[in-house]
Amino acid sequence: MRRISVGIAVFTLLLSMSQARAQWAVFDSANYGNAVQQYRQVQQLYTTATQTRDQVIQTYNLARQMAQMPQSMQQRYAAEFARWKTVSASSTYGNTADWISAANSGDSAAANAGSRIVGVPLVQPSQSAMTNLDARSQAFVKAQYATAELADGVSVNALTTLGEIRARSLTLNRQIANLERDSYSSDPDQQTQMAVLGKINSATVMQLRSQQDTNQILAAAALHQMLTAKEQFDQQKRALNQSIYFQQNFRDSMNKVTTGMTQSMQSISYSGRGR
Repeated sequence: MRRISVGIAVFTLLLSMSQARAQWAVFDSANYGNAVQQYRQVQQLYTTATQTRDQVIQTYNLARQMAQMPQSMQQRYAAEFARWKTVSASSTYGNTADWISAANSGDSAAANAGSRIVGVPLVQPSQSAMTNLDARSQAFVKAQYATAELADGVSVNALTTLGEIRARSLTLNRQIANLERDSYSSDPDQQTQMAVLGKINSATVMQLRSQQDTNQILAAAALHQMLTAKEQFDQQKRALNQSIYFQQNFRDSMNKVTTGMTQSMQSISYSGRGR
């Protein structure tokens, strides 16, 4: 019996030792190298993710800082400018209303009527009166008549242009006020990069439109100067033509004058003898 118990114990010991030998780990260098490489890759990804996070935070902080408007800018830089005034004038004889209306609205019909009413009417000479004039005098009258008509047309055009600019001034002032308010606004939505670029583009467009209005005013002023120069040139040409005519016809004119004086003196002398 004792032998049987010892045999069972030895068998159990051998069985346990065989199971223990089956559980021993085997070292695989290839798998270990792959594991180390994967660990390094994970570590690199973590480092890259950390750097990316820091860059994103810096970018966000910069964008947030740029979106904040300094509180004192409006107090330091906001300024008021002169606004367009409505033209007004008395009308003792009731003839300035159309002209004033055109100056404030740019209505072309009112500009034509107003310029005609407030100005001295241009009377066209009769055909018989023109026929009695020589060719040089007729040419001068026609040139002066053309100058007066051109001056009326240029004046009406300038009045209409100034009226249109003044009529749009209220809307333009409102747009400028909106742009100024948005520029000095503390709202972050108004200070984003796209919002600032949009305001810059809007201001540029307003400046271009204002430059066009300025060009129209300068063009009207240039036309008035051209008419003034034309009138001066016409006077100079007339004086020059008269001088040339006098030099070319001086002898004939003096002969006519002296002949007339001789005949008059002779008639006076003969009439005195007869008495």
